[in-house]
Amino acid sequence: MKVILAGYPKTGTKSIAKALSILGYDVYDYMEHYWYHGKRWEQILTGKGNVNDFREMYEDVDAITDTPVFYFWEEIHKMFPDSLIILTIRDEDAWINSWFSQMQDLKNIALRMIWFFSPHGRSWHRYFDRHCIALFGFSLPYVWSTPHLNELLMRSRYRQHNLNVLQNAPKDKLLVYKVKDGWEPLCQFLGKPVPNQSFPNKNQNGSLFKLLLKESKIMQRLYFETIVVGSLCCILSVFATYKICSSGRLSKWVSFILVSGRKLLYSFYF
Repeated sequence: MKVILAGYPKTGTKSIAKALSILGYDVYDYMEHYWYHGKRWEQILTGKGNVNDFREMYEDVDAITDTPVFYFWEEIHKMFPDSLIILTIRDEDAWINSWFSQMQDLKNIALRMIWFFSPHGRSWHRYFDRHCIALFGFSLPYVWSTPHLNELLMRSRYRQHNLNVLQNAPKDKLLVYKVKDGWEPLCQFLGKPVPNQSFPNKNQNGSLFKLLLKESKIMQRLYFETIVVGSLCCILSVFATYKICSSGRLSKWVSFILVSGRKLLYSFYF
């Protein structure tokens, strides 16, 4: 482990992850944490893990970014004391507005279908929801529900987190960084030459799902699973409808559904 990104999500973490990759680091970002260590993270977030888990999870990785590792930067650094720490910061109002924009992105119909149809998508939603509740204080929506942010709580946690890093991270291993600062301070801190290309600017408008679908092989696999499973469900539904209609039992099925629905409503109201 060489680099720990301790910056809160929505402070340029996707841009930093891409920048570290350009600089030659093997980076585990948000989707990699789920794909390779989702079960271990669920244990940690439910109080069943310990700090030694971090060594086993990340000893062969160069850099880790985004959630949920940012929250446990101190425990991870104890396991890898030679690693460098980057704290990305951002104007607080711009930061919270970016969160609200991100919540709108979660309404994406394709993303909801992944959560519903893809086997891995369903486990990803459970994992995502688990750490949203534990770290950010809100529950992730499912299928058609709408997410709700507690702005006061989010702002408070953001300030507390940044203050904790500033007070407790070793000064000789800490870089406080804004994405707008570009390559120079980052490369100087890491001892890397400045690349001959512009600094990456990822997830600028909170369109995280589109970014992941374009660049993450893991997300592309979940999307493929959704298409396959969704197509099979449609085929089976059409086939079942055809069999019912061709057998002359349609009226019996309609009658059964109406009677069952009436009984269900009666049980609710009476």
